Amino acid sequence: MLILLQLLLAHIVTDFVVQPTKWVVHKREHKTKSIYLYIHAFISGFLSLLFLGKLEWWYIAVFISITHFFIDLWKLQFKKDDLKMFISDQVLHLLIIVIAWLFLTSNFENIIPFISSIFSSEAVLGVLIGYLLIIFPAGFLIGKATKRWQNEVEDDLRKNSLDAAGRYIGIFERVLVLTFILTTNFSAIGFLIAAKSILRFSDKSETGARKQTEYVLIGTLMSFTITILIGFLVRHIVF
Repeated sequence: MLILLQLLLAHIVTDFVVQPTKWVVHKREHKTKSIYLYIHAFISGFLSLLFLGKLEWWYIAVFISITHFFIDLWKLQFKKDDLKMFISDQVLHLLIIVIAWLFLTSNFENIIPFISSIFSSEAVLGVLIGYLLIIFPAGFLIGKATKRWQNEVEDDLRKNSLDAAGRYIGIFERVLVLTFILTTNFSAIGFLIAAKSILRFSDKSETGARKQTEYVLIGTLMSFTITILIGFLVRHIVF
């Protein structure tokens, strides 16, 4: 595990600490002609070797530098540098780090047994299913249940709310509530409810403000209720 942490630290420092915005802009504009692309790739391997502290593992540094270069070059081919591209880029880098770690620790043969142990564990499956339920089906259920009131506040929500903000707020709040339940931090749920209750969704003098507040409150209470029920069910399975 130490080797994995050392490689992860090298990656974090390379991509987020020692890489200034000027380098990122220059790489995006000039791609393979940018000297910073090569410097950045070299730093990734150099820091990996530095943090590993073993010169005999120089080939790992070369491997990480080369793969880091081509992953960044692949990313630069796309015009948009949005969240999807950022996540894809980081996942590829992390995959390379895991491969390097498995090679150095000779753990390739343990991958299949490890995956098998995960999907044969009631606790792991219970927690995984719990999070999937509150992220996806719960959101659809709440949307269907509140559909009858959605048309009444749709124009006001479109005018005064960010696009799809409510959906993401709901997902994050359910993830937090389920996490609090599984970690036995029940009091934190009360703080979360209190924090959300003080938010002002609109000026009370505006037409439809009461309907909008009631609509959001219904969705919030449904979200908390469903998540709490799923949380206690998962706790029963896991514990």
